[in-house]
Parts: sequence; structure tokens; C-alpha cells
Amino acid sequence: MQANTFRRSAVALAIAAAFAVGVGVADRVGLHTASAANAVAPAVAPTPVVSTGAALPAAALPDFSGLVERYGAAVVNISVVQGTKTSAHVPRTQMPDEEDLPPFLRNLPFQFQSPDQPQERGPTRGVGSGFIVSPDGIILTNAHVVDGADEVSVKLTDKREFTAKVLGSDKTTDIAVLKIAANDLPYVKIGDPKATRVGEWVVAIGQPFGFENTVTAGIVSAKSRSLPGDSYVPFIQTDAAVNPGNSGGPLFNLKGEVIGVNSQIFSRSGGFQGLAFAVPIDVAMQVKDEIQHDGKVSHGRLGIAIQEVNQALAQNFGLKSPSGALVASVEKGSPGDKAGLRPGDVILKLDGKEISRSSDLPPMVSSLKAGSKVTLEVWRDGSSTELSTNVGELKDTTVAMGGDKESLGKAKLGIAVRPLTADEKHGTDLSDGLVVQDVAGAAERAGVRPGDVIVAVNNTPVKSVEQLRSLVDKAGKTVALLVQRDEARIFIPITLG
Repeated sequence: MQANTFRRSAVALAIAAAFAVGVGVADRVGLHTASAANAVAPAVAPTPVVSTGAALPAAALPDFSGLVERYGAAVVNISVVQGTKTSAHVPRTQMPDEEDLPPFLRNLPFQFQSPDQPQERGPTRGVGSGFIVSPDGIILTNAHVVDGADEVSVKLTDKREFTAKVLGSDKTTDIAVLKIAANDLPYVKIGDPKATRVGEWVVAIGQPFGFENTVTAGIVSAKSRSLPGDSYVPFIQTDAAVNPGNSGGPLFNLKGEVIGVNSQIFSRSGGFQGLAFAVPIDVAMQVKDEIQHDGKVSHGRLGIAIQEVNQALAQNFGLKSPSGALVASVEKGSPGDKAGLRPGDVILKLDGKEISRSSDLPPMVSSLKAGSKVTLEVWRDGSSTELSTNVGELKDTTVAMGGDKESLGKAKLGIAVRPLTADEKHGTDLSDGLVVQDVAGAAERAGVRPGDVIVAVNNTPVKSVEQLRSLVDKAGKTVALLVQRDEARIFIPITLG
């Protein structure tokens, strides 16, 4: 479970319980209970069904015990600890009396904090799941399970516990790769999600609500689901029970092969309601390979906005059926712009692969290497044409100047930064700069804060993460950062670690 989940306010929980409907990571939801009366229907004689086709073969209920016995030992329990600041200050706002609150927020088990009164906080703990993919201790889990963690512990089914190192994580796909110092470990068999059929039985193993190595089963409900905010992952939808703590655990088929990484659920109540989503294992393994080989993950981009083609649009554009991805806008100077794409084009194929729905395109592009050449089949003005371009790179990832949280504090500078977005550049009137995402060590001691924008290093304007890294490496014992904070700019001298 992601650590900051445990710090959600009771107000947010109350509002979510009353109104929220949405997709949440499988270990970011609250625990609710519900009861329902059991009704017994009167016995009714079955009605014969007349079929003109061949009868479907009878299917016996599967026995999952052999699968669990053989591969269950490769599933691990993950515990994380995230340290927090010793005090927090509440903004100077008037604390309302309870009678002034809406009725559904009254009599809740929380207290308002007095203005600027320090609130002591201890370390936050969370749980999640993972699974071993190689006998030398490589483990896959969700990125949100270990995000911001100061300590990550892995517990095996034989009760051995290890401190894990986070080799890397990718928030775009929500996959993280861990390593523990052990050998000859049990590991899973990797399957092919593309060969999985809707209706097949699947098994999830994890630690929901902390109950270690819990087995649940269901069927594949759908494939290639696109979720809000997660358009780069073609999720596998299943009705196997997934709850808080299941995040990062494996989804098995009946052959004992892992076909997905359990990640999210859709719920009105906060608990499982029959809709769970898993990252296809081929996506997760590609992330693992890139992290182990390159130390980072690269995602392709075209720089276009797309929308679904419905029946009315298909008729308007002269298409035989509503399929493909309709180009709504093209970013100037992007790979899509260089290819000659225009608003109103309908992308039908990418490198010969058909695009049935608009949601098919983003994961296909994301899986491509930056710089690789692609061919697009486009429907334009009543006929198809081919366009080619080189794929760009998705830049909305955070780059740490030192790696994980522990090494961040030991690094020379001790910050994690990302480039400014287009909206941020417009909002701050900055043409370049790097946003501080996290800070530790030397930079934190000097007074650098998350949210600061690094404009220059030793009076040299900073335009990229690579340039920042180079300038710091060439610096002596100190470095001067020009930082924009709110509406002001200040120089912050840092004694490098």
C-alpha cells in the first residue's frame, strides 16, 4: 500500500464514501463493510433451451490447488516505511464549529487542528504484493507500492525477510523492479497476455488488507481496457477479488503462467466490487528489461491528441465502420507534425497493426523506442494514405540526481527534478527550467524546496536534466542555484555532498 494513503483526512474519506465513483489503485482504497439480506428464490423447473447450433462442451470447475502449490512460493509480501516530517503546520484558516458543517460531516472520528499548531507524526507504513521473476532475486511490483518509500522489505512464504533495493520504477506503466540479495529462489513462469481469451479463469495471489498469500479466482472480463489517466496501458479486466494490499501481485492463468500485474480497482464503496485491472505482463517485462539494461524507461510519443470515432463521425468521414483514432490536434514541432498529420485525420494502422479503437494507439506508441521509425496508415479526404515519422520520447518522467531516496540524500546535490510542462512555462513566463520534485541531503540543508524551479546553475541557464547533471559534476565544492520560488528569484549556495 502506498504510504500516503494512511494519512488521508477523514473529511476526504467521508466525501469519498458519500459521493466518489472512480478508478483507484488496488491498495489506495478504504475498508468498508456492508450487509445484505439473503433471499431464497422459489424452485422453478428448468425450461429446455432449443439451439440450432452445436452444443458447447460442458466445463468442469477448475481446481487451483496445484497451481498455488507450484507457483505460490514465488509470490512475496512487500512492506514499506516512509518517514515524515516531525511537524506540520495547518494554514491560518478559521476552524468551523461542528454545527456549521454539512450533516454528513458531523460526528466523525477526527478533530480539527488548531491554526499553526504542530502535529507530531511518525513513520507511515504500508503493504503490497510482488512476485519473483528470476532466481537471483528480481521482483516485480507496482510503482505506487514503493513510491516515496525509505525502506522496502520483502517477506517470502518460508518466512525469510530481506531488505529490497529499488532498481527503478516507471509511473507511466505503474511498474517497479526490486532486487533482494538471495539466490536459487522460486520464480514464476511468464505467459502471453495476447493469447489470453475473455472468459478464461484467472487466479490472483497477494496480501489483501495484510492477509498474506491470499488466493482469489475469477475470469478475464475484458482486454485492452483504457482507464482515465492510464491511457498508455492496455489493462486486463478481471473479476478476481482484488483489494488493498493486492497491488503488485501476479495474475495467473490456468497454466500457472503470469499474464498480468494486479494494479487497480473500480469501486463505489472503496472495497472490491467485481472490477479489477492488471498491467499485462509483457508491458511489465519490457519495463524490467529496460531498467536492468539502461537504468531507465523510455516511452514513445507522437505529440497528438486523439478521440474515438463513433458511427456519426465514420459516416461523415466516409469510413465503412467506426474504427481508428481520430486526430483532434497536433502539437507544433512534434513527431506527428513532422509526419504531416492534421486534425481530422483518422489513423487506421501503425506499422501494419490495425487500430480498432482510439484507446489502442497510445499503448502501441508508448511501447516504441524513441527515435524508431513508424509508418501510419491514415484516412484523409475519403481515401487512405501512408505517412512516416520518427517516434519522439515521452518526457513527463522524474529524473533523480542520485537514484532512490537513500542515495538521493548521499548524492552531491540531492534533488529529483523534471522539465517544466508547457502549461507551467506559460503560467510562470519561463522558457526553460527544472521543477524540484523531491529534495534531500545537501540541497535540503541549503533550503531548496519541492516546487522550486531551478533556472540557472553558476549563472548558466539550465534547459535539461542532462545539462544540470553536467554542470554539477564540473563544479567544485560549492554550487549556486538560481531558483524561482513563487514570484521571486533567489540564489541558493549549496555545499556539495
